[in-house]
Amino acid sequence: MCFGKCARCIGYKLLILAFFCIIANILLYFPNGETRFASEHRLSKYVACLHGIIGGGILVSTGCCHALGMLSSVLAAIIGILGSGYCFIISALGLSHGPYCLSAVEQNWVYPFTNSSGGYLLEHDRWSECREPRNIVEWNLTLFSILLVLGGIEFILCSIQVVNGFLGGICGVCCNREEVSASIQGII
Repeated sequence: MCFGKCARCIGYKLLILAFFCIIANILLYFPNGETRFASEHRLSKYVACLHGIIGGGILVSTGCCHALGMLSSVLAAIIGILGSGYCFIISALGLSHGPYCLSAVEQNWVYPFTNSSGGYLLEHDRWSECREPRNIVEWNLTLFSILLVLGGIEFILCSIQVVNGFLGGICGVCCNREEVSASIQGII
């Protein structure tokens, strides 16, 4: 059957996506390539959730590597679903609440777009409310969007792994029964 090939193919794709999730989450810590905002704790609380590193990265890669070794373990795929779901949800929240920045309006470090429910994403002229880190709205928008998309794709692929595992298990049991019956009939 092709269930093992499908599991390996999806597993390799999940490893690549997990790698990109980890990279995107790491980049969130360094707006404009600067380290001072991380060291001064001036980043969004959603960056510190490590959703791309733990959820979309480690949990998904651990799940798919286990699936590669065990040829489609349903439990491993479920771990991947949990990790990718975590990555997706935190990314959506990060986009919805907006960045933590030095507000030109309030002259303080705040979440200036929290009450907009993500509406600030379409109001490009409001992005200048964040004075520091420079271009933080674009930085967060790009990286949280990447993590949102990657988490969604990982979720779908892990869900396919679950279905593939169940079908592989059911078909494997059926095929083994037929082989045993054929062997017994050949002996008789």
